[in-house]
Amino acid sequence: MLLQHNKEFAMKRFNKHQYAAMRKRGLTAAVAVAAALGSCIAAADTTVRVLRVEISDVEKQYYDDIIAEYEAQNPDVTIEFEYIANEAYKTRLPTLLQSGQRPDIFYSWGGEGLRDQVEAGFVRDLTEEMQDGWQDIYPESAVRAFTLDERVYGAPLYATVVGFWVNTELTEQAGVDIEAIETWEELEQAVVALRESGITPAVVGGQDGWPMHFYWGYLATRLAGGDGIEAAKTGGNGGFSGESFVRAGELLQSFVELNPFQSGFMGTSYERASAMFGDGEAALHLMGDWDYIPSKERSMSGEGVPDENLEFIPFPAVEGGAGNEHSFGGMNGFAVTRDASDEAVDFLRFLLNAENQRKAASLGIFVPVAEGSEEELDTPYARRVAEILDESTFHQVFLDQALGTSVGATVNDISGDLAQGVITPEDAAAQVEEAWQFR
Repeated sequence: MLLQHNKEFAMKRFNKHQYAAMRKRGLTAAVAVAAALGSCIAAADTTVRVLRVEISDVEKQYYDDIIAEYEAQNPDVTIEFEYIANEAYKTRLPTLLQSGQRPDIFYSWGGEGLRDQVEAGFVRDLTEEMQDGWQDIYPESAVRAFTLDERVYGAPLYATVVGFWVNTELTEQAGVDIEAIETWEELEQAVVALRESGITPAVVGGQDGWPMHFYWGYLATRLAGGDGIEAAKTGGNGGFSGESFVRAGELLQSFVELNPFQSGFMGTSYERASAMFGDGEAALHLMGDWDYIPSKERSMSGEGVPDENLEFIPFPAVEGGAGNEHSFGGMNGFAVTRDASDEAVDFLRFLLNAENQRKAASLGIFVPVAEGSEEELDTPYARRVAEILDESTFHQVFLDQALGTSVGATVNDISGDLAQGVITPEDAAAQVEEAWQFR
C-alpha cells in the first residue's frame, strides 16, 4: 500500500514521457520511483501536447508566438503543437484518445461529438477552473457549446460562419449582381448565368463529405430553423425524417441538376477545392470564413483571389423557412484530456485569453469570441462575418458535429449521395433519423 501510494505521488511529479523512457531502458516502476524519491522528487519539466486541425501558416505563426511568450514565463513547461488535416483529424482523434499517445489538449467543435468523448471518460471537467473569472470573457452562447449537463468541458476559441466566397471578377463577367442574391431561387439564377457564360459556378470538395454537408445542413437550417433541429432530436415533427429535412434534400438535388460544380467534384478534396477557388477556377465557394488565408496560400500564385475581387455573402434565404434569420457554422475551441496536467489547463487559459484573441482579430486569422476582440477586426470579410453573427437570432453548429460523430458521418454520406443522385431525399432523411435513434 505504501509503495503504491509513493508511486502515485512520484508519478504526479514525474513527466510521463521521462518515466516511459526509463521503463524502456529496462528499469522497473519501483526503481524509477525510488530514484525519484532519492533525489527529493525534484520538479521535472512538463510537456503539453496540443492537437489541432491543419491551419494556415499565418495562424501557425500566431500560435508559435503565443508558445514562445508562455514558455518564457514558464521555463519548466514545453508546448508542442501537432496539426492534422481536417478529415483525417476526425477519424484519428478517437483512436488517439484511446491510446497512450493522447494529447493533453485537443481541438473541438463541442456538441454531441464532445459528449461522446466525455461519456467515454476522455475529457477533463473544467467547470471549477472556468468559474474563476475565465468564462466571464466569453459570451454565454460560446461557453454553452462546450457545456454538457451544466458542466463545462472545453473553452471557446472562435465562431465560424459558412457563406459563399465570391470572385467578383467572374460574377461581373457573367452579369451577376451578387448583392441581389438573397433567395435560393436567385442563387440558382446566378448559377445558370455563370454556366451560360462559360464560367464554373462553384467548387466543392465533395470527396471529404463535410463540404457537401454545408449545402444540405444549411438548407435544413433554413427550413427547420434551430428550434426545428432541436425538436427533431426528440422526435418532433417526424424527427429527422420530417418535411424540412426531406425538402432540404430535394432542393440540393434540384441545385445539382443545374450543373453548378466543377467536373469530378466528388473526387475533389476540400484542400484542392480551396486552391481551385484561389486560382480563379470558379466564381463561388460555399465555405467557412476561415478559408480566406488558406485559399490564398493554396493557390498557384500564393496570393489567391485579389482582395478587390473578393466578397463574402450569406447563404440565401429559402421561401417559408423558419431559419432564414439563423446562421450556420461552428463554435470552435479546445478541450483538455482527463489525465492532462494542471500546466495544460494553465496554458489553455493563457492561449484563449482576451489579449491573445484580440491579436488574432487584428491579424484577420479568425473572428474570436472574447468580449471586445471584434473591435480589432481588420479585414472587411472578418467584419462581415461579425455582422452576420450579430444579426443572427440563432447560430446552428455544423450538423455533422452537433449531432455527434456517428450521426455526423451519416449526414456527410447522405449529402454526397444526394448530390450524386444515388439516394432519394426521403431515404436520406430516414437514414439520418435512423442514425440518430441508434447513436
